[in-house]
Amino acid sequence: MTTSTTPDTPATPTVSAAPGTPDASVVTTAPTVGSLRVYGATLHYEVRGRGPLLLLIPGGTGGAASFDGVADALAAEYTVASYDPRGLARSPLDDPAAEQRVAEHAEDAGRLLDLLSPDEPARVFGSSSGAIAAVHLLTTRPDRVARAVLHEPPLVEVLPDAPAHRALIARVQRTFHAEGLMPAMAEFAAGLRGDGGTPEPPPRLALPPQAAARAERTMAGLPYFVSRIVPAFMSYAPDLRRLRALPHRLVLAAGHDSRGELPHRAVAFLADRLGQDFEYFPGGHTGLTTHPAEFAARMSEILHGEAAP
Repeated sequence: MTTSTTPDTPATPTVSAAPGTPDASVVTTAPTVGSLRVYGATLHYEVRGRGPLLLLIPGGTGGAASFDGVADALAAEYTVASYDPRGLARSPLDDPAAEQRVAEHAEDAGRLLDLLSPDEPARVFGSSSGAIAAVHLLTTRPDRVARAVLHEPPLVEVLPDAPAHRALIARVQRTFHAEGLMPAMAEFAAGLRGDGGTPEPPPRLALPPQAAARAERTMAGLPYFVSRIVPAFMSYAPDLRRLRALPHRLVLAAGHDSRGELPHRAVAFLADRLGQDFEYFPGGHTGLTTHPAEFAARMSEILHGEAAP
């Protein structure tokens, strides 16, 4: 395995007020960008800040860019690393048709930990499908994870009505192959909202207006996400025995505004099964994008182990 790190052209730091973040004076600089060869793929990753390592694992198709709104605030106290998961954005697969597995995605995250924090366990934050990868990372390599914060992993296999959600996943796949991407996305979004899976017009993606390149990457990754990430990740069953053995390293969380939606239900039910406290973040399933300053502040609190407000 080989690694390479290519720093961006150094940028002049700027300081801007960001009320609600861990530090109201947020220094914004260009991250150091690198690539990591892993089995079957090359990962694009970005690093900024100083201090203990905090690895951010994205969900959906946003990749490392989905953390742009929080990374600089967190970099005041952590070395913040984010990346594009294999097959998405700037992390190409060697075989574009390769099937995806949660275990392989978790191993990718573990390789990044080994590269960026070889001597100390790291803090890990995962969102949505990225939180599912973080669950597997925690249960298979607990020695590398000091604290894992899991925001709305759609672990539907823990729910008592799991067969209904398996049917949703199968329905989304049939719709994708028979009717195309947008009808499948509408079916999937309706199922996540918990309204019985009734298709509606495709949801509008909540992206910053200035992020044209990110929007293009997000849309380009949707067929891969719907056809390979969704069925592989939403059929994943976590190892509850191992999770129960790691209560002080595991934080389960959801959005204030997503009650009743499938990912919120799944993580709340898992917390109950494990006897874990349950934390809240601002916004809903996409609070990372819609409430970035508040989200970063809440993440800092939770990483420090502070009680929920």
